[in-house]
Amino acid sequence: MEDKKLAGRPMGRRHQDDVRSKIQASAIINRLMKAYDGEIELTAIQVNIGKTLLDKILPDLKSVEMSGDADAPLMIQVITGIDDSH
Repeated sequence: MEDKKLAGRPMGRRHQDDVRSKIQASAIINRLMKAYDGEIELTAIQVNIGKTLLDKILPDLKSVEMSGDADAPLMIQVITGIDDSH
């Protein structure tokens, strides 16, 4: 029997997990937003569980300190537009 292949590049396991996490986060956020908008009612326990699950799924946005070798500093170039001079 011939394997049917989908067009495009197959998703790797890590990509599948990332997509699954984003879908789960979206579902939790949508449910919490419906409660916020008054469309549904959630108990305090349900809200706390939603917050806890989001903390596990979404990245924590904290400040990050970068350090390195003083003799070989890290150079970061920020491009804010298109150079028209050429």
